Amino acid sequence: MRVDIWSDVVCPFCYIGKKRLEKAATEAGVELEVHWHSYQLDPEAPARQEVSNSERLAQKYNRTLAEVEEMQRNIAAMAKEEGIEFNWEGANSGNTFNAHRLIHLAQSKGLGSEAKEAFFFSYMTQGLAIGERETIEDVASRIGLNPVEVDDLLDSDAYADFVKFDEEVAREQLQVTGVPFFVFDQRVALAGAQPTEVFKQVMEKALEAPATTEANTEDAPTCADDECEVPKK
Repeated sequence: MRVDIWSDVVCPFCYIGKKRLEKAATEAGVELEVHWHSYQLDPEAPARQEVSNSERLAQKYNRTLAEVEEMQRNIAAMAKEEGIEFNWEGANSGNTFNAHRLIHLAQSKGLGSEAKEAFFFSYMTQGLAIGERETIEDVASRIGLNPVEVDDLLDSDAYADFVKFDEEVAREQLQVTGVPFFVFDQRVALAGAQPTEVFKQVMEKALEAPATTEANTEDAPTCADDECEVPKK
């Protein structure tokens, strides 16, 4: 089954959604053909932030540091349930444009999911500065990309148009306002890091649906405009 996914590599709910999707596919016995699409939560971000993520988010959204830290702990607890170690205190967000370009290069070689996983792990677990060249080269090396090709990519604007096109499709055609955002078999859309059971139901619907259907997205955790928060019950 083809699944198109719009996400950002600094979005914890995108990582959680990836894990839940994979678990659902395994339980349902569905083989996935995943196509990753770019979506930058903060296109104007510098390569490296000079303050902690919690301080930056507190300033940006006029919240107290305690409120932001509680939000981060809640996300980390949700991530842990999916086997993800989200070390939010050491996470260093930054501009993800070059990361997205590298993912497109990797995807052209059948390594898109490997690149995405490596970037998620680098940012959320290892606390590497996601916008810096060293981090991008490290990810590329881990998944076996040719270092010469990677240097050529980073020294040029290769795949920049792919990133921009993905974002235009998301905002103008699909009306995406937060990520992760999934489209199954180019017919059924689903927003947010939904529970595993919901992913299974949507995959079943995609196999049956004669036309595009929007799945229920109420209370689905997403990241929007660089802010990620667990929905209140």
